[in-house]
Amino acid sequence: MKADNSSAMTAGLASGALVFDQVSKQYGSVTAVDNVSFSIPKGDLVTLLGPSGCGKTSTLRLIAGLEHVSRGRILIGGQDVTRQSAIERNVSMVFQSYALFPHMTVQENVAYGLEVGGARKTEAKERAIEGLRLVGLADFGPRLPSELSGGQQQRVAVARALVLEPQVLLLDEPLSNLDTKLRRRVRDEIREIQQRLRLTAVYVTHDQEEALAVSDQIIVMNKQKVAQQGSPRDLFETPADEFVADFICDANLVAGELQGEACEIGGIKLQLANPRRYRGAVRVAVRPDAMRLRPAAANDPLVGAVLHAAFLGTEMQYTLASPLGELFVRQAEVRRPLAVGSSVAIDFADHGLCVVGGQA
Repeated sequence: MKADNSSAMTAGLASGALVFDQVSKQYGSVTAVDNVSFSIPKGDLVTLLGPSGCGKTSTLRLIAGLEHVSRGRILIGGQDVTRQSAIERNVSMVFQSYALFPHMTVQENVAYGLEVGGARKTEAKERAIEGLRLVGLADFGPRLPSELSGGQQQRVAVARALVLEPQVLLLDEPLSNLDTKLRRRVRDEIREIQQRLRLTAVYVTHDQEEALAVSDQIIVMNKQKVAQQGSPRDLFETPADEFVADFICDANLVAGELQGEACEIGGIKLQLANPRRYRGAVRVAVRPDAMRLRPAAANDPLVGAVLHAAFLGTEMQYTLASPLGELFVRQAEVRRPLAVGSSVAIDFADHGLCVVGGQA
């Protein structure tokens, strides 16, 4: 969903638990967020995904009230919070760096925000204990943060945010300091807690796999704007343009020619599910897993040469030189890898191809 100036869209946005209505943020002549509109339903986890400098962190800070909008409106729970300070908004943030106080115990860290907010010490303690139970750390309250692993410290940071019972939970690159295996486990734990408590959450990451794994919806940002919003499956299978196809799917972008209902790519005619009413010359996104390779024969229409081959345990990854340009291919067959320098026939699967540009 791209930003739209229509009153119909503004009316439709207003039903969300969190609404951005034509929001822009400028620092002097620099635009950090450019006319962004979206709506997040109550209880959904929505990820802001994009490369560095695309505007996703600035958007999160605008939600938190750590920065104020230059134009537009922000609504939380139907209330206009555009001019409210961070402390006036019912949101909590889990920071990339955990931001735990090293001299306080785990329980004291979790209770800290409640006490600052005016809760009695006994109430803050009870809620902190419950928060630690929610994240599976019920027995860790007396410990110092230095006695915990990175994953455990991140769960303490989540508990500290949860006990404040926010309308919106914000997570800023929460797994970036963890190793690969731990990232997978902690992301699953965060998603399970969010779904169990039906929290409305906004999650910022630049990691495509992480976004696909945890999100109800993904908002892909590019050049300070919304490039596309949709479910993980929608974005993966039907990217809106070349940027989304490349960023989400690591897709190969190749030339094709629409001929009625068929699309010819490299001399091979294919039936694509979504030609998007284009005609003539088009750009087609081809996912790396949507190509099939075998040793070339004399009559094969599309032939390439293996430039590079990498064994990754469960798959082979190949870089090919071809008439379509350089192609990146993933193959599940690892027992009989193709040799570097060999000539291979290239064919296409019945999935993983999408028209992303051309003449309407």
